[in-house]
Amino acid sequence: MLDMKKLLLSLAALVCLTVVDAQVRLGKSPLKAVVAAMTTEEKVNLVVGMGMHFPGLPKEMEGPVVGQTNDRVAGAAGTTFAIPRLGIPSIVVADGPAGLRIKPYRNDDSSRSYFCTAFPIGTLLASSWDTTLVQRVGAAMGNEVREYGVDILLGPALNNQRNPLGGRNFEYYSEDPLISGRIAAAMVNGIQSQGVGTSVKHFAANNHEFNRNTMNVVVDERALREIYLRGFQIALQHSKPWTVMSSYNLINGIYTSESADLLTTVLRDEWNFKGFVMTDWFGGRDAVAQMKAGNDLLMPGTRNQQEALLQALRNHQLDEQILNRNVERILQIILLTPSFKNYAASNRPDLKGHALVARAAATEGMVLLRNEYHALPLKGKRVAVFGNASYDMVTGGTGSGDVNEAYTVSLIDGLKDAGYTIDPQLQGIYTGYIAEQKARRPRQANAFLLPPPITEMDLDDRVITEMAGVYDVALVTIGRNSGEFADRRLEGDFNFTATEKALIHRVSAAFRQKNKKTIVILNTGGVVETASWRDDADAILLAWQPGQEAGHAITDILTGRVNPSGRLAVSFPMAYADEPTATGFPGRLTQASDTSNHSFVVSTPSEVTYDEGIFNGYRFYESAQNKSTLAPAYEFGYGLSYTSFGYDQLALSSKAMNGPVTVSVRITNKGQAAGKEVVQLYIAAPAGALPLPQRELKAFAKTGLLQPGQSQTVRFTIDARDLASYYTDRSAWIAAAGIYTVQVGASSRDLRQSATIELPRETITERGHDGLLPMSPSKPL
Repeated sequence: MLDMKKLLLSLAALVCLTVVDAQVRLGKSPLKAVVAAMTTEEKVNLVVGMGMHFPGLPKEMEGPVVGQTNDRVAGAAGTTFAIPRLGIPSIVVADGPAGLRIKPYRNDDSSRSYFCTAFPIGTLLASSWDTTLVQRVGAAMGNEVREYGVDILLGPALNNQRNPLGGRNFEYYSEDPLISGRIAAAMVNGIQSQGVGTSVKHFAANNHEFNRNTMNVVVDERALREIYLRGFQIALQHSKPWTVMSSYNLINGIYTSESADLLTTVLRDEWNFKGFVMTDWFGGRDAVAQMKAGNDLLMPGTRNQQEALLQALRNHQLDEQILNRNVERILQIILLTPSFKNYAASNRPDLKGHALVARAAATEGMVLLRNEYHALPLKGKRVAVFGNASYDMVTGGTGSGDVNEAYTVSLIDGLKDAGYTIDPQLQGIYTGYIAEQKARRPRQANAFLLPPPITEMDLDDRVITEMAGVYDVALVTIGRNSGEFADRRLEGDFNFTATEKALIHRVSAAFRQKNKKTIVILNTGGVVETASWRDDADAILLAWQPGQEAGHAITDILTGRVNPSGRLAVSFPMAYADEPTATGFPGRLTQASDTSNHSFVVSTPSEVTYDEGIFNGYRFYESAQNKSTLAPAYEFGYGLSYTSFGYDQLALSSKAMNGPVTVSVRITNKGQAAGKEVVQLYIAAPAGALPLPQRELKAFAKTGLLQPGQSQTVRFTIDARDLASYYTDRSAWIAAAGIYTVQVGASSRDLRQSATIELPRETITERGHDGLLPMSPSKPL
């Protein structure tokens, strides 16, 4: 009899579900009705991803649904749970910031490839200072996301570059939150114009790879607000990303994915974010705390998280209304996706067209650091090419920021395609050496890890002398790479090796003896030391990591086909010791450890203190106490051109700020070549209650291509918000009354025009909430 009752109850439940299935559907019923029609288990399934499965994955990291990782798009980072009876599809998310990262081949389709375009890295794109260009790159990227069947791209990444050794700096845009926020917003708008979503990341203060899963960032609220959250705030003001990704680290003792202060108070209450929040992969420790904080989706999803949430609901430790809230946020975004709209992915994006976009973008962000006696553009057609990276270019960083592209154009290929003559003997020496060194590399335990770099070859002096006698000019390319799980090293990475310096010096000496020039090309994802060797170079081109069209783009600049217009969005110090963050980076262990690993989740509790406060990057170099004694090698905003520009006719629409004020300035090409100028507006505040840098960037613009003698008037709008600082004792952004100086120029130290403006009265421009993540000692993990 008991079994018969159970059977009848089961049949009744099935009938109820069938009735619901016929009446309630996502997109046809109110969201709350869809949520109400879901079982508790279905809700939990939706907020926990389908899992990630690969050999050697620890049991506690196993996904709740076995075998789902590559069901739809091979190589995608994750998927969500489908509930067909309610019309809720599974959606696909995939890396990454420099282009879609999926597998180029699929086991069930050997006749087709699925390569994606490797676009230039984020740091290069930011160095363009061109939001229109970045939006165009985003549109091309978004097209590949859609046509390969992905719904949300896990990017852009916009954490501030706090220290030159940050392992993922190449993914990030700048040391300045204004550039980071505006460039990120342009990328979001470009990608989402294609009907797919983005996930701005990593929210927040994810500035280290060292023990990233357990790194506690100790930072005061003003620095947090003005530097490390501000870029995200600006991005959300100028775009509407579908999702935000919380970071691995803790801030003042609380995991970001478990912080209601960050994910609810700031992100939603103050900034009015309407999308959903997902974790970084395996981020955080407490699934229940993450749900309560407003971290809606746990990725990639584990069985342990699923069980923890179900248990918490049964024990009334998690209110189902919180779960309902998070589910509804996810469903709101699912409604926007190609998967929900049953879009039939073509798997044939316009890769040829996108390669042209990548090439053009790369040229716009390369920075000419040095050009003595007009060494560039190149004068002769016979080029001696030195350095491993000339033959084996680094297109982008490793890890989730990598892309599986169909090809890479080396510098050699780019030069040959442009009609330049390359020495075949020298090419054979380098390609043979590189192949031999790669064959000796040990097998990598994890495909995400950076392989050991190939040591620069100690080339024989006789070869260098021979090249100097035959060829018109020397090119020396020095390459660097970095990625997830490890920060960069000081020696042999930030600082050049003795062999690299010697190569530059010996090539330069041999070619100068013949009255010929030596050009150094930096193929790097981050800042390097230049002061100790730059005098040996007649010109230095910072090519960054330019994506798959690297060789073509670099050649475009070297030959003058494109006039360099990139400007530094990060400062280059004279020496690492000059960095305000040098002594404490990347942090310290707070618990003894006798192991070293590269796991997603296993690391030792660690802590780093942001002692510098708001004085990071150019704010440090331009502070009153440092400006006269501590100069960077190349300052923020710096970059040369093959022409020169004049600034005049600076005008303000009002001398008093009683509302928005328009600032205009005329830019004139004074040289002999067509070119673009990056116009930068800084504001210097009067002395007041808070310590301030001497100036801060508040607006920027890039001119169109100006012909010799041509002028363009550039206009900016500023208001009291641009004058404000965050007062923690008053929980508000406040612009103090007084006289402010508006400075317009070509870098933080090359200021061409200035004017003053008065703010008649103190102005509160925005209110925060009391006690955001107050500084505290580390919490036990």
